[in-house]
Amino acid sequence: MKKIIRLVIIVLAICLLFLGSGYILKNVIFPLKYMNYVEKYSKEYNLDPYFVMSVMKAESNFDEDAKSNKDAKGLMQITTSTGKWIAEKQGIIEFNTDLLLEPEVNIRFGCWYLNNLYKEFGDWDLVIAAYNAGRGRVQEWLNSNEHSNDGKNLTYIPFKETDKYVKKVNVYYNIYRSLYS
Repeated sequence: MKKIIRLVIIVLAICLLFLGSGYILKNVIFPLKYMNYVEKYSKEYNLDPYFVMSVMKAESNFDEDAKSNKDAKGLMQITTSTGKWIAEKQGIIEFNTDLLLEPEVNIRFGCWYLNNLYKEFGDWDLVIAAYNAGRGRVQEWLNSNEHSNDGKNLTYIPFKETDKYVKKVNVYYNIYRSLYS
């Protein structure tokens, strides 16, 4: 009888562990934070909201006050220079860098920028690489026989940080899709 009770307790513990892990994955590790803004601007800029969530998780882990040593700010880590450029392109006259710490503005700018990069490169891995290393660097790599065979695809990414970043965003994207699709 004790063996049966012990077995039932073990089976219940395993079931609770699996049920709890789904909750933890969805609500703690891969949440849908700021989804109202993500859905709004993903739709406006023709992006998959789970892709935007993946970039946001990789960039700031959903910390709206995040600041990097490279002058990037907010949820999607928009730099001051990129923020000014996006504001200019969007016709925003009274832009100041504090706006980059506002979740809606940061997500709007991040989505616009991802869409803009996709229009230029037409490939999501190149978009992710350009978001991290800069569009100019990615274009240099594409123009280099050392990094690209055809000028359209990279054979390898020379920056380890960017290579890891591309892989990380793709892993996050696949997890978001499997959890929520």
